[in-house]
Amino acid sequence: MAVTSRTRVGIVGAGPAGLLLAHLLALHGIESVVVESRSRAYCEARQRAGLLEAGTVELLRAVGLGKRLDAEGMQHGGIYLQFEGERHHLDFRLLTDGRWVTIYAQTEIVRDMIAARLAAGGVIEFSASDVAVSQLTSDRPVLSYLDESGVAREVSCDVIAGCDGFHGICRPLIPGLSVYERVYPYAWLGILADAAPSTDELIYSRHPDGFALYSMRSPDVSRLYLQVAPDEPVEDWPDDRIWAELQKRFAIDGWSVSEGAVTDKSVTAMRSFVAGPMRHGRLFLAGDAAHIVPPTGAKGLNLAFSDVIVLAGALRAALLGRSWELADTYSATCLERVWRATHFSWWMTSMLHVAPGQDPFESQLQLAQLRYVTSSRAAAVSLAENYSGYKPLRFEFSA
Repeated sequence: MAVTSRTRVGIVGAGPAGLLLAHLLALHGIESVVVESRSRAYCEARQRAGLLEAGTVELLRAVGLGKRLDAEGMQHGGIYLQFEGERHHLDFRLLTDGRWVTIYAQTEIVRDMIAARLAAGGVIEFSASDVAVSQLTSDRPVLSYLDESGVAREVSCDVIAGCDGFHGICRPLIPGLSVYERVYPYAWLGILADAAPSTDELIYSRHPDGFALYSMRSPDVSRLYLQVAPDEPVEDWPDDRIWAELQKRFAIDGWSVSEGAVTDKSVTAMRSFVAGPMRHGRLFLAGDAAHIVPPTGAKGLNLAFSDVIVLAGALRAALLGRSWELADTYSATCLERVWRATHFSWWMTSMLHVAPGQDPFESQLQLAQLRYVTSSRAAAVSLAENYSGYKPLRFEFSA
């Protein structure tokens, strides 16, 4: 016999989207239960994105999640684009209305949000199994699962939020789903290294042998990526080979990549994926459950948070104001932004990566585009505007 309980919003997934949604709802006095199939240790250790738009940073500050971010985050005013052995700087502050980006790992954001939710008495069920949602077209959908001790639980909700990622259980429950997908013929080999970054801002390098990205996690830790084949065995890349390839792809006169002990190494496939609608009955999707973008444009985490801002406002209106108008337009509102970010991410990816068997014509088109972006203010403004955050959303605190 299952143990039954009641909450306003059942949230599937304790990733960034689910945790932020629970936090924002709590600020409006709306209780929730977050159910996660992974352990707390796994959620707090998983390496993911690390670049935040200015609007994302301002949101986290405004809702009380910015203390460590402000102390440890690394604010950047632009990026470098490198090609044909030359490095060009794009100054976002000059190209936009003073916007910037911040380096602060998603891992740290998740830790901050878990700590905040638990400190506030929020319910997060880690290591749950047999997670399921049902009765989605009723006014009392049900979230069921076995908790960490194996006890069966059923939670009656007003709404269920599917924040359970690309491989989650929620998206397949939406009937008539339209799916748009592009699988790219390359992947990223990413490493974390105990090496002080030898650049002040991110470097995006287009090299004839493939793309490379120089990022960082702190003043002492570098995060670097190499374009490789999607089926590339990580075992084929010992540390010496990685450093040699990084030095080659970032090579310019008088400068080199600082090297150190590699502490993490993985290969990540790249895809664009959009599914809609993002709502069915009382089920709402947010974040990677509905869309995936290649990491070249640094949009994934920021896009998930944009979904959550819209969803939190819609649920506040529905559950406190008894108006479902914003909930009814939730999917359309989010998908407009999703497709803008999907296009930008595809554009950055296509401009910088060398596809297998790419012919000289395609290569010259890429170089022409890079020359245009680095020589035309109009083209540079477009990149800066999209990269630093297109039409930032604001979270409304008013009742």
